[in-house]
Amino acid sequence: MSKILEIEDLTVSFDGFKALNNLNFSMNTGELRVIIGPNGAGKTTFLDVITGKVQPTEGRVLFKGKNLKKIPEFKIARMGIGRKFQTPRVYLNLTVRENLDLVCNSNKNVFSTLFSRPNNNETRTVGGLLETIGLDTKANLQANLLSHGEKQRLEIGMLVAQSPDLLLVDEPAAGLTDEETENVGALLLSLAESHSIIAIEHDMEFVRQIANDKVTVLHQGALLCEGRMDDVQNDPRVIEVYLGETPTTS
Repeated sequence: MSKILEIEDLTVSFDGFKALNNLNFSMNTGELRVIIGPNGAGKTTFLDVITGKVQPTEGRVLFKGKNLKKIPEFKIARMGIGRKFQTPRVYLNLTVRENLDLVCNSNKNVFSTLFSRPNNNETRTVGGLLETIGLDTKANLQANLLSHGEKQRLEIGMLVAQSPDLLLVDEPAAGLTDEETENVGALLLSLAESHSIIAIEHDMEFVRQIANDKVTVLHQGALLCEGRMDDVQNDPRVIEVYLGETPTTS
């Protein structure tokens, strides 16, 4: 299976502080990878480097074999990397459908989205997205009336509408109810059937829901361990640095 993302000997320094420290990481095309770690582990910087917001001090990031160094953020997005931030970024005064229309519309501007009719392909795309994210019954509702979890799903739908090859999702379960968390998890699992996804998360129940394969643990900007969820959560190093507990010995 081909690698969609490879990170080699990556270091990012800010005034001498190493936010990432000689990090090595890779994932296969079609994989859903969950990344966990305590605050300050380097998770946000990890995403910043992949999207071009931050440049490596040393090392390199390869996306589908291409070095991303010094490529502007907008060009990296056009190459097929989409990012969802922790706080939903949707157009609150537009309806759910209009939010998706805006992203799907080939003219890519608010005026054309609001005052011109989408073509048949765009209509089919939006209709499919509404069903996928579970908001088809709320298509004509203004986004500001959605719950926090529904806004999260709407933004994920807007991200998918851009047809990225790699989705970067930052703490999608933050601030959600148990039901909303389950809904967002089900959505990511559904999308993982046709997309490569990296999810940064703190909610361990949510991680257990979506982590079907490998979980990566970061600590102090470096790779602490990787493995299946059951193995990771019982690793003494993870218990100590992530859960704040000193492992006991018998």
